[in-house]
Amino acid sequence: MRRITAALGLLALLALPPQAEAGRKPELTYLVNLNDRAADEFNVILQVKGLSKQNDVYQFAATAPGTYQTMDIGRFVREFKAYDKKGRELKTTQISTNQWQLSKPEKVRRISYRIAETWDTPVKENTVYKMCGTSLEQDHALINGQGVFGYLKGLQATPLRVKLDYPQSWLVGTALKLDDKGYYQAENFDQIVDSPILAGTLTKAESNFKGTTIAIYTYSKTGKVASQALMANMTAMLEAANKFVVDFPVDRYTFLYHFEDQEMGAWEHSYSSEYVFREKELTPEFAQHITDVASHEFFHIITPLNIHSEVISQFNFVTPTPSQHLWLYEGTTEWASDMMQLRNKLIDLPAYLTDLREKLYFNDRMDPNYSLQKLALTSYTPEGQKQYGNIYNRGALTAALLDIRLLELSGGKRGLREVINELSKEYGPKKAFPENDFFNIFTAKTYPEIGDFFDRYVKNAEPLPIADYYSKLGITYLPVVKTNEQKPFLGYDFTVTPEGAIVFVEVADELAKAGLHNQDQLIAKDGVPVTLQNAQEELMKLVAAKPGNKITYTVLRNGVKQQVSTTVLQRDAVQKHVFELNPQATPEQLALRNSWLQNM
Repeated sequence: MRRITAALGLLALLALPPQAEAGRKPELTYLVNLNDRAADEFNVILQVKGLSKQNDVYQFAATAPGTYQTMDIGRFVREFKAYDKKGRELKTTQISTNQWQLSKPEKVRRISYRIAETWDTPVKENTVYKMCGTSLEQDHALINGQGVFGYLKGLQATPLRVKLDYPQSWLVGTALKLDDKGYYQAENFDQIVDSPILAGTLTKAESNFKGTTIAIYTYSKTGKVASQALMANMTAMLEAANKFVVDFPVDRYTFLYHFEDQEMGAWEHSYSSEYVFREKELTPEFAQHITDVASHEFFHIITPLNIHSEVISQFNFVTPTPSQHLWLYEGTTEWASDMMQLRNKLIDLPAYLTDLREKLYFNDRMDPNYSLQKLALTSYTPEGQKQYGNIYNRGALTAALLDIRLLELSGGKRGLREVINELSKEYGPKKAFPENDFFNIFTAKTYPEIGDFFDRYVKNAEPLPIADYYSKLGITYLPVVKTNEQKPFLGYDFTVTPEGAIVFVEVADELAKAGLHNQDQLIAKDGVPVTLQNAQEELMKLVAAKPGNKITYTVLRNGVKQQVSTTVLQRDAVQKHVFELNPQATPEQLALRNSWLQNM
């Protein structure tokens, strides 16, 4: 019966006049050819019918959720064309960096274009973060949706499907669901952007974790890292996360790993996350680093998948509107990724406190007058990008203090974890909270004192009360401790320009004589490229440097790369951001510390 009905429907459609056909619900099918990879360009065809005059602009993304950067994907588009049902080319006009106008949208049946991969295509400004970009090589392809696909005006929310043409030997990893005809289905353009695709010579591991299917797909350039090993190392973290959030709110989750020549970071999504790491042997230390990053990205299944503002519910890819609650999406997530490991004994208390020290070191380098709210609202601007990294540091520190305050006010019974889980159940993937009311909603769910906390430490930039709050747990915090010893002194500091460049400042005279200048841009350290994404990890390695050690920096000065060799100096030693357990902690402090450590 279904076959007869479908046949009659097809005959009826063929018989419809053009006006009636145009009035039908548009059908969108994207075809992506991954077989022709020589030119580092994706060949894309959009098969479409049912357009109206209102669908006259094809839009590429200016940015994407969770990146907080300008991408302008239209810069990578080549030979954008549109055709009617007889294959005749229709006029198209590029009207802005990211927009092409169709002269007769109601006649369009096919749109085609080539779009260059972002990894290997040089641009003069606004370089796309690699973990959010695209790559097309002989043995693999990485697709982040906004880097390959666009959408027609008025059809951002329209269902679509994608067919990939690729070598038979390749595997494809994605959270998108595949139908029985080989098409990946998406509810709308937002879901395509929210579902990266990794294809190529991959390894795969899959397991069912308490009702949630966990899949790992891995591209490793020389095969040093395999999905099975990553899965084995991730099991304890998944167990900790499951306890922390009280069962996963998703039925499936996909980890996509890319190991090659660069360490670039990760990008979270609703049902997946994607990682770009430098390939090396999977030592216990490297495995722990991978797990630490994964724990952060995985927790995004709570924020922002289940707790998010109306501002980002349907993302504005043309002119993005920032949400002031970046402290929740990234700061709270970073706090949770550490806290779930501490409370499940995957890391011990000294390791956790060391991580707090590193976050405080990073915070020292940022503008102390730049609030978390301001950081969020300016995150798409050069000014905000200069401070952006602090959302993972000051943001996480603020969440840690909020957790302590909530536990204190509730007598150790209800911390930030509990409130977040309650909010997750109240809202969810399809129900957003009101952007301007969320601070009041959170406060009403907790205590009046929390409103004051938000006013002081999120909306404004008052100094964080680290010592006061950790003393409630019987942990002493000292900003500076003199040691009467000599210690290594690198002889400079760093800052980040509005364009995202890492530059040297306050260069000591001894290093200036060696050839290092103020405002030199850091490109690499001892041959290892340094970027905003890996700067914290690479520069923290300098803590282990000893007086007399040689360090070679590659710097950019007046547009010319230079190598400068320096020697580590020494100075009177001080320790900064010291945490110690108070041996004279009161019973009340010990009780709150116990609740804080075991609050699961």
